Amino acid sequence: MSLIRPGAAADLADVAAIQAASPEAAQWPPQDYLGFDFRVCILDDRIAGFAVSRVTGPDERELLNLAVAPEFRRRGAGAGLVRSLVTGTAISVFLEVRESNRTARVFYKTLGFQEVGVRPGYYASSPESAIVMKFHSC
Repeated sequence: MSLIRPGAAADLADVAAIQAASPEAAQWPPQDYLGFDFRVCILDDRIAGFAVSRVTGPDERELLNLAVAPEFRRRGAGAGLVRSLVTGTAISVFLEVRESNRTARVFYKTLGFQEVGVRPGYYASSPESAIVMKFHSC
């Protein structure tokens, strides 16, 4: 059974380790997450993953980063974190994902996200495009 709770400063070392083990995730300074809606998933009494989002407008949110420790992948941590953002109210959630990250694109589609746009050359580290995805709850 997993638990989703707000992230805290005491979680940042674990979050940094998860992020370092997840090269497909954004590699931002973990302390910056404290300024956003920062959530962690606990499995087996350990931080299994994290999600960072922000409100961008009325009933609208952007998922900025999501990562799950390799040993906890495919156990529901990522899905639980995303569902914690989209349940309980009518809301639209947007995110960008690398065009080459097919695993993430399929994962988000299984949660009800749709590909709604492309941002050519979006990533500074490479000339890769971002796929914009949107979830809308009713």
